[in-house]
Amino acid sequence: MTVTGKLRAAIVGSTGYGGVELIRLLQGHPDIEITSVISSSSAGTPIEEGFPHLTGVVQRKLDGVDAAEIASRADVVFTATPSGVSAKLVPGLLEAGLKVVDLSGDFRLKDGAEYEQWYKHPAPPEAYLKQAVYGLCEVYGEHAAGVDFISNPGCFPTAALLGLVPALAAGWIKPDSIIIDAKSGVSGAGRGTSLMVHFAEINENFKAYKMNKHQHIPEIEQVLTDIAGEKVTVTFTTHLVPMTRGIMTTMYAGLNGDHSEQDLVELYRNYYAGRPYVRVREPGVVPATKEVSGSNYCDIGFATDARTGRVTIVSVIDNIVKGAAGQAIQNLNLMMGWEETRGLGYTPVYP
Repeated sequence: MTVTGKLRAAIVGSTGYGGVELIRLLQGHPDIEITSVISSSSAGTPIEEGFPHLTGVVQRKLDGVDAAEIASRADVVFTATPSGVSAKLVPGLLEAGLKVVDLSGDFRLKDGAEYEQWYKHPAPPEAYLKQAVYGLCEVYGEHAAGVDFISNPGCFPTAALLGLVPALAAGWIKPDSIIIDAKSGVSGAGRGTSLMVHFAEINENFKAYKMNKHQHIPEIEQVLTDIAGEKVTVTFTTHLVPMTRGIMTTMYAGLNGDHSEQDLVELYRNYYAGRPYVRVREPGVVPATKEVSGSNYCDIGFATDARTGRVTIVSVIDNIVKGAAGQAIQNLNLMMGWEETRGLGYTPVYP
């Protein structure tokens, strides 16, 4: 693809939280122009009707979903759709010559049968599952350069994998001992209404959900298996907490050998050297979700326990930025050969 001037971007699913966050972040990207905001359910209406905060910022009506029309307006498409939708839409976009960064879960799993088991939708064609590059930037970023199609990781897998991969790759933790305790803010459930996210149900409450059934389990295991070189299974439990943004994953694993917190800090800083969006805390310092809110950072801290021979790893991200829109832009930067930080220089919002 030859691009003169700014890269033209279309966002499918612009009325969801991931889509509207893409709008916010792309407004500050020096090399990208948003040329189409798309919603199948709200086509023809001004986007500020659903998102008044965009009044005077994005002055355009929502377009419908038509691959040929999108191709006439854009060079790259972000598909921030529910699972099952991208599987049908993305092949046409790729065939029209567009670059695609898919934020749904439809192309993350390489095994179509496994996808159908966990997502309860027909799998995309195998050729597209193979074509999609899994875009966990700090682990697989070198595979993104020059490709046309990236599958953006899920929010929970991003936090969990960034916290686990260096220790697993070094052989410092036992692959069969991993437990992931994950908590997410309510925005992770999307903008749709349901009893689970009703204010009276979630306020001053704390819920576990999808125990042993969450669709992110096979995604996490797929990457950990690739890193370990052997089949890895995990215990993964998700919780909904009464906050808007943020994910905290608290992970437990048995240690191979005697490794201190300082050892882990050095290991992780070496593994993520040159990757600007992972911040490894000093020994004894545990990160909190507020410290990454509104940013593309993932912060990681550790506590080792000589008594039990286990390590606790805490990893925090903003689920809508690093867990979705921010990482999608980071992937596009890598795809295009730009600096990884282009358009993502946001300091966390605090307090």
